[in-house]
Amino acid sequence: MKHLSLAAPLVLGLAACLVAAHPAGAQVESARVAAGLSRPVFATAPAGDPDRLFIIEKIGRIRILKNGVLLPSPFLDITSQVLSSGNEQGLLGLTFDPDYDTNGYFYTYYIAGTGAGNSVVRRYTVTSNPDVADPNTEYKIFRYPQPFTNHNGGTIEFGPDGYLYLGLGDGGSANDPGNRAQNGLELLGKMLRVDVTMDDFPADTLQNYAIPPSNPFVGNPNFRDEIWSYGVRNPYRWSFDPGTGDLWMADVGQNCYEEVNFQSGASAGGENWGWRIMEGTHCFNPASPFNCNFTGCTTTGLIQPIYDYLHTGGACSVTGGFVYRGADLAGMDGQYFFADYCSRRIWTMGYNGFIVTNFTDRTTQLDPTDGTTIGPITGFGRDGLGELYILDDNGQVFKILPESTGVNPDPSRPKRFEMSGGAPNPFLTATTFQLVLDRAVALEVDVYDAAGRRVRSLARQPRAEGVLDLSWDGLDDERRAVPAGVYFVRAVTPEDSITRRVALLR
Repeated sequence: MKHLSLAAPLVLGLAACLVAAHPAGAQVESARVAAGLSRPVFATAPAGDPDRLFIIEKIGRIRILKNGVLLPSPFLDITSQVLSSGNEQGLLGLTFDPDYDTNGYFYTYYIAGTGAGNSVVRRYTVTSNPDVADPNTEYKIFRYPQPFTNHNGGTIEFGPDGYLYLGLGDGGSANDPGNRAQNGLELLGKMLRVDVTMDDFPADTLQNYAIPPSNPFVGNPNFRDEIWSYGVRNPYRWSFDPGTGDLWMADVGQNCYEEVNFQSGASAGGENWGWRIMEGTHCFNPASPFNCNFTGCTTTGLIQPIYDYLHTGGACSVTGGFVYRGADLAGMDGQYFFADYCSRRIWTMGYNGFIVTNFTDRTTQLDPTDGTTIGPITGFGRDGLGELYILDDNGQVFKILPESTGVNPDPSRPKRFEMSGGAPNPFLTATTFQLVLDRAVALEVDVYDAAGRRVRSLARQPRAEGVLDLSWDGLDDERRAVPAGVYFVRAVTPEDSITRRVALLR
């Protein structure tokens, strides 16, 4: 696997503003697609997989929803290894290797051991049966002890640069009693970034990863080299925007405020998100943790969340989600879905780099119409085509769908404007994208590099209704070979926009 620049396209970073003039008016709904699970907390799939959704059960199983049917046998069962007795313990994270199609590797994050346990990352390999993994292929990547049973984080994900990111909470209890989040020599209360293709610690069988040389604190005696950013309380659910490389992090608050943080894809890391100096955009005093209006802290150098909300109306814990980059939800491209565990409210919003845009409460829209009810929201899911799901503590999974009125709410919009991901992806010589247009429309399709520069025009003219195949051969407009890296293919009509990310290997 080649490691690529983390810099995200500056042009594509405007997608939240350009894609839909009125996303608040876009209508969505939900439908239950699975039930009877044991506390599902997350769902994902290999990029481009059109048929399967891999669902984490907190007790230590990964289940597959395939073509709408929950398979009876788990993809992976490691319940004997997972410590799930605490409410925030268990199997919490899953991500597929960027080269999963060729190496079959996937990575899990869970709590192991006894008592407070240890945060561990383990790699496993799929068998010749794509619906079954081999538990005996376990390979130890990372281990770190936990002082308390709560605030374990939960998400692991590969960034656009090919490195593995892991969010760890502050160690738990309340008030961050060890002030770990602000201690650069602790890994707790941090976002970590490591290279799982190499090993800088050959003498340690529990620590099989390397330090990316571009990590922000490499060589700093006051910080561990693994640290990407710090000052978080419990980043239970965070995700990368596949269209821009931006990182969206929902950090669970304490007694007063929940927050959503934003890190640009162009960031070089090193941010201090503020905990325990601040809770949300407000000062925090460990000696008076229920004082929601404490003032007088020094905020210099701290990165403020782009959004926070008070514990009112039953709210208690933010559940982070995803920026939508699928094809089914018209007008929702670039919108971030997130929720609150207790109040079960669900919102969307965009961010233009300065302010939150189009903030919308979607709770009523997403209330299922089939007589089912969404319980406490434990997580979101994103399938291989970019479509989104809601998971609840009652063992259910709901898919987010366009409103099924049978009438297109905006007659000027195409009913179908879709673009598949590149195939193959990553690619060496050429990758192909398929677009579906429901009518003749002016179409522009361009390739951008990770710095936001347009390198190739693939289409720039009116196109007839139907299916259009476009291929990119890794050359720029001057027919020169571009370097290996992450590139973004963006299709634009007068009414909509879709972005797909591809990796070029050399």
